[in-house]
Amino acid sequence: MVVPPVQGPRDRQQHARALKSALVIAERESKRERDGINITVHGAEPGLYVQFASPPGVELKVESLEDRRKGIELVAVQIVDRPGHPTVQLATVFVPEGRLKHFVTRFEQYANEKTKSGEPRHKDLVDRIAGLKRATLRALWTDSGEVWPESDEVIWWEVWLRRHDGKELERLLDFAEQVRLTVGERRLAFDDRIVVLVSGSAAQLSTSLDVLNDVAEVRRAKDTAALFVDAPPGEQADWVADLKRRTTSPSASAPAVCILDTGVTRGHPLLANVIAPRDAMAVDPTWGANDDGGGIGNMGHGTEMAGLATYGDLVAALVSRAPIALRHRIESVKILPPTGTNPPDLYGAITALAVARPEVNAPRRLRAFALAVTATDTRDRGQPTSWSAAVDALAAGRSFDTATQGLVYLDESKGAASRLLVVSAGNVDNLAVAHLDCSDLEAVHDPAQAWNALTVGAFTEKAVINDPAWDGWSPLARPGELSPWSTTSVLFLESWPIKPDVVFEGGNIAYDGSSIDFPVPDLCLLSTYYKPGEKLLVLSWATSAATAQIARMAAIVRADYPGLWPETVRALIVHAARWTPAMQVHFDAVSGRRARAKLARRYGYGVPSLERALRSANDAVTLVVQSSIRPFSKGKMNDMHIHELPWPRDVLRELGHASVQLRVTLSYFIEPNPGRRGWKKRHRYASHGLRFDLKSPTESIDEFRKRLNQRALDEDEERPSTGDSEGWFLGEQARSKGSIHSDVWTGTAADLAERGVVGVFPVSGWWKDQPKRDRSEQGARYSLVVSIETPEIQTDVWTPVAQLVGVPIIIET
Repeated sequence: MVVPPVQGPRDRQQHARALKSALVIAERESKRERDGINITVHGAEPGLYVQFASPPGVELKVESLEDRRKGIELVAVQIVDRPGHPTVQLATVFVPEGRLKHFVTRFEQYANEKTKSGEPRHKDLVDRIAGLKRATLRALWTDSGEVWPESDEVIWWEVWLRRHDGKELERLLDFAEQVRLTVGERRLAFDDRIVVLVSGSAAQLSTSLDVLNDVAEVRRAKDTAALFVDAPPGEQADWVADLKRRTTSPSASAPAVCILDTGVTRGHPLLANVIAPRDAMAVDPTWGANDDGGGIGNMGHGTEMAGLATYGDLVAALVSRAPIALRHRIESVKILPPTGTNPPDLYGAITALAVARPEVNAPRRLRAFALAVTATDTRDRGQPTSWSAAVDALAAGRSFDTATQGLVYLDESKGAASRLLVVSAGNVDNLAVAHLDCSDLEAVHDPAQAWNALTVGAFTEKAVINDPAWDGWSPLARPGELSPWSTTSVLFLESWPIKPDVVFEGGNIAYDGSSIDFPVPDLCLLSTYYKPGEKLLVLSWATSAATAQIARMAAIVRADYPGLWPETVRALIVHAARWTPAMQVHFDAVSGRRARAKLARRYGYGVPSLERALRSANDAVTLVVQSSIRPFSKGKMNDMHIHELPWPRDVLRELGHASVQLRVTLSYFIEPNPGRRGWKKRHRYASHGLRFDLKSPTESIDEFRKRLNQRALDEDEERPSTGDSEGWFLGEQARSKGSIHSDVWTGTAADLAERGVVGVFPVSGWWKDQPKRDRSEQGARYSLVVSIETPEIQTDVWTPVAQLVGVPIIIET
């Protein structure tokens, strides 16, 4: 939205004097603190941090608070939100020594000079500043206030360093040695930030603001948790032997699901032929690649995921007795230690290292990565973290450079080799009878908010208990409803992506009228156990189980269509998703697109069908486009793509007022800019955005292009959209979040006959506002999937399409 004008102070000259006086006090305090500290860091840039505060209910003009040419840098933005009070925005800026005059001059011009229109100069900047002061370490805290430590409490911190001369780490290590901080071994480098783990107290770290001046943000480091499962041993060997006999192993060159977890037990009879010895790896080679439980609470999680990623729910495979031809393999990279737990670590760096292992081992193999290990807390609520930003960068094609520990493009001259990362949404921590309310109140766990990830939540069709041991108990969730385990993005700000993207079977829990319990074998999935000498099969449930199955779906799509990009595979899976009847009841009960958008943040785009995804990739009913666009040129909007759809217009006109549906999905990968600096202009998180729109019946192509141009400008200026949302289920505002957008238009066949053009156009991102870092010339890839559905029409609409485009057709009955 546009930042609204504000009512300035009554006496602007007095306001300017007060701000200048506050700057003098801040400078004096900073000098006094530096003089009182017996610490010298060689090469540290002298300066001070200043925190600006807005009036209540007003936003700062954050983009005007920095001037990179003078070294003045916006480093952190916070929102203070107290119940019953308007929000206050706080922005912290690093000002090099001698550069405070930049602000002094603006305050003086504000007080004494007028623009041609008669307004005070810099009015929009200074009116929005209620006050300022020397910043403390707390001013750089961009994490939840609830996890801020006591002054003397020793914790692991994520320290985000300003990247400007290449010697930031040297200075940090120098400083840490003098104040006795412990610096973690791993670090994660972005274009203008380096993230390092540091152990110590707030009191120790606070000194860095006076002598180091490289710190941009601080957050609390993440802990991780993984599910563990157990089930009583049984007589399982005959079932497993029969399934193995009926199974044809995949070829050595087949696509793979790469499991990033606790490792995999290759000796399991159902996995021995799908994962080769060299395809079992570990981030730390000393851990070994075998699944030895994965430390406290993990209990063979990686082997459990491998079974589901290979066969899906083993119950169906064991019961069917039909032959099974596997067309994908398994790879494994152990990212959790064999005993104990990982110390707080930069899981973005660990994930980047893990992704690199199989690519070195089998560089030409197609794969989908499955990450079902997430952080334990939900405090980020959609905001990017070092971990989720690393997932986004890896998906966009960056690789981990072991020399610099940065995420880089290994070959700048070539297009990025994008990756498909399938990530678990994470599980609800405190299950309750009102499970939908619990899910709505618990946000997806880091890094599931990653824009480029295919994030997977859980639903369930398991709603019958046959076991007499559970007499008196009933399934808690109705069939087709969200699984009680699934987290959501209902609490996210509307500007953050819809997560999960899709949901899949994750099991149910039991309820006896007063309490809940799990696991119940009838309500769980079945998978492979990591100690086959003890038992072969194990119960599985929750979002991890759903994630492994969606990764399996992605690998099968890649096996059938090896020419499809990761962006396209993600698009097909989302395009193939539908809300169940139980979910649709909730959508039918609300009115308005805002309410529908909230429900989409619970259910994602629904439950995908493998059959529908495979059919969409090679069906005349569906148009699949893989293309590349150059969003910007020299800081201005550049390309726009117009796609004419080969619909049989004559047939559609003849159908007249019959109802038809047009489903459109647009998928692309952005480059992240993760520093929390207000997410405006040059500090936007996404490098670029893409949008789609459908031509209206009365528009010419030229008029359509002009409207799309205006929409791009409106979004750049954060003005209300001029898009045509009539007939769309979610609408332009709700669907245009993140980097995958999907929606359904419903109207008459005659109307659709005149709408046979879809436009794809860019909207702003930090590439546009930072031309030196703009990679538009390399092209930004996207995938567009468009399909027509005519559920109430018996007419053969699709044969004319096949005649137009020359492809085989499948008629759905």
